[in-house]
Amino acid sequence: MAAAATTSSSGAMAPAMVVAVVLMLASIILSSGADAAGGQHLSVGFYNATCPEAEQIVRLETTRMVRSSPDLAAALLRLHYHDCFVQGCDASVLLDSTPSNTAEKDALPNGSLRGFDAVARVKSQLEQACPGVVSCADVLALMARDAVALSRGPTWPVALGRRDGLVSAAANCGELPPLHGDVNLMIAAFAAKGLSVKDLVVLSGAHTLGKAHCNAFADRLYDSTNNNNNCSTDPKLDPRYADRLRMRCTATTSEAAAELDPGSCNRFDTSYYRHVARRRGLLRSDACLLDDRFTRAYVMQAASGRYDGHLFLDFAESMVKMASIGVLTGQQGEIRKQCNVVNSSS
Repeated sequence: MAAAATTSSSGAMAPAMVVAVVLMLASIILSSGADAAGGQHLSVGFYNATCPEAEQIVRLETTRMVRSSPDLAAALLRLHYHDCFVQGCDASVLLDSTPSNTAEKDALPNGSLRGFDAVARVKSQLEQACPGVVSCADVLALMARDAVALSRGPTWPVALGRRDGLVSAAANCGELPPLHGDVNLMIAAFAAKGLSVKDLVVLSGAHTLGKAHCNAFADRLYDSTNNNNNCSTDPKLDPRYADRLRMRCTATTSEAAAELDPGSCNRFDTSYYRHVARRRGLLRSDACLLDDRFTRAYVMQAASGRYDGHLFLDFAESMVKMASIGVLTGQQGEIRKQCNVVNSSS
């Protein structure tokens, strides 16, 4: 974990230090990402001249919605993640399918995504204030940051200036890291997007928020080759925890859900790592973090509870990196008027 920032005796890092360090990181990473078409890149304060109230509009509306429905925070964070891992952070995950094309949002891995209406609500307010200025891709990045902060997690400066993609194809969703994959597959999926092993274990900490439907982990509880509900617990899953999960999820249940971080699924904290360390990570992608020497060491250190402030800083750094994947800038793409359709169709 990062070890250069000031912490209190409880391990908490000064918020000003978090912002300062991540701002420096954002400047280093994103100033080197000039686009070949126009030489432009993302920057903090991108809308200061063209829509100075943009971030405040996003923050206020996100605050209203998350306070009304705390589980929306996890949904917004997941939307941003699923967007960035498929052809970059271009809001392609928000586009609707058409008669001739199945879009990302209707692909199997995205079947449980939520938050589309929340994004549309924020975008509508931005269009009233500054028509045609703020991209849907930037809205996703801002709402994800604000959702984490509202869940008592870290905050960070979001470099802006992304433009919206023109295409969305379900076939591209194979780029998403596999929930049922082993650690080597997860590492490879992250490396393909320019993210490190550390980014993998840090961003997995987002599972401190939200729930997963039973069909996402039923294969860890039951033998899929029979029809008799026979138990076949994944040996990497604590047996007592598996018994508790079976009380909620039968072999044929799909709509029920379990908390990814039991007892703390609406608060951003490090308890997720304590569950993983005790072999109570809900998904295979959580459990596999114990199978690599680096990710296991990180999990154990985070699980100790002595480095919460450093984890917050690491998460902010990794989010800055993820939010820069494959961005469109300059004259690339467009600024959609409505996030679910390209402008020629709106």
